[in-house]
Amino acid sequence: DFNFLPIPKHLQYYASHPPTFNLTLNVLFGVGGTFVVSNLYYCQPLLIQLSLSFNVSYNQVSRVPTLVQAGYACGLLLISPLGDLVRRRALILVLIAASTALTIGLPLTNSLQAFEALSFLIGFSSVVPQILMPFAADLAPPHKRAAALSIVLSGLLLGILFARVVAGVVANFVTWRIVYWLSVGLQSCVLLLMYFKLPDFPPKNEHMSYFSILYTMAKFAVTEPLLIQSSLINIASMACFTNFWVTLTFLLGGPIYNYSTLVIGLFGLVGMGGVSTSPILGRLVDKMVPWYGTLIATFGQTIFYAIQTAAAGLNVSVVIIVCFGIDSFRQFQQVSLTTSVFGLDPSTRARMNAVLIMSIFIGQIIGTAAGTSLFTHHGWRAAAALSLGCESFCLFVLFVRGPHCTRYTWFGWEGGSAWR
Repeated sequence: DFNFLPIPKHLQYYASHPPTFNLTLNVLFGVGGTFVVSNLYYCQPLLIQLSLSFNVSYNQVSRVPTLVQAGYACGLLLISPLGDLVRRRALILVLIAASTALTIGLPLTNSLQAFEALSFLIGFSSVVPQILMPFAADLAPPHKRAAALSIVLSGLLLGILFARVVAGVVANFVTWRIVYWLSVGLQSCVLLLMYFKLPDFPPKNEHMSYFSILYTMAKFAVTEPLLIQSSLINIASMACFTNFWVTLTFLLGGPIYNYSTLVIGLFGLVGMGGVSTSPILGRLVDKMVPWYGTLIATFGQTIFYAIQTAAAGLNVSVVIIVCFGIDSFRQFQQVSLTTSVFGLDPSTRARMNAVLIMSIFIGQIIGTAAGTSLFTHHGWRAAAALSLGCESFCLFVLFVRGPHCTRYTWFGWEGGSAWR
């Protein structure tokens, strides 16, 4: 690795004996994604403590989550496409090492400006899960690809929930700085595990340059019908998902339930339960055309958003049921969409994945802004109705292009409607 670190012999690539993608390695991909993507979300429950520690206003400290997400967006555009160009093992190791080293600065600094700069750089280097996902698709056998992706995607979503729960609970009893020391320890463990377990694999597209990789990624975003369909569904569905989790804090902490911050944070555990169903649902996707997996998942989310719209402000049991259902079906939907897009061309998976993840990022921005505004001005039911409407839009987009269309067919149902 990096022309000076020896690659363990059993991990070196030999064309006659390509690496085997087993459950242990699959779980490692998921765990690695969990503890790296958590970097983006530790700060969210800590904003009040950060404002007090740095002696700044809430408005000033609110720049921190914006900057870490901006760094992540830049990393998605500029780093994750490298998965189609360079050796993934070396790229993953250097990114984890960089994010770990940068995280050390967060609990040490007493300057908000330094904290903000480090947060941006940490976000920029925390795109490891988006390199692991197409890597898993390359390593896994085709008949198990969706199941493999479901475990990696589970790690990604668990990281979001894990960060919010752990940061909220830990900071409730000790200083916020301990949260980031914990992050350093977890990332160091991931780095060691990856060094001793991650197989080497030859680079793809060696004939291409970095700028041609970026150009073709932009080209795919406007010329690939399946990718565009999946991205539109991602934007709308992720807007619903983000709207739900952002406004859930207002609903549970408001006059209807009056729950404490600690209790609200524990609702993330319900979401983790929903995410844990993903490997089972991933196996189902392997047994059908991914389009039907997307249909089932989108219809399931529509039902749960309808339940939320009807009764989320009436009884907390409804909130718990909706938390579990939305997380389960959103994960099912993402596995189906990713599996279908990765089936287009193995040599373009990193770039295709970057476009998909950017669509998720756009959905998060829309869901946060629109959901917060609707909840503030019109209450919980209006915010929930927005999610119901967006998920219905996902069904419309899905039915515009059927399950067996050829690669460059934009509309229609050519090839029939068989589920396999």
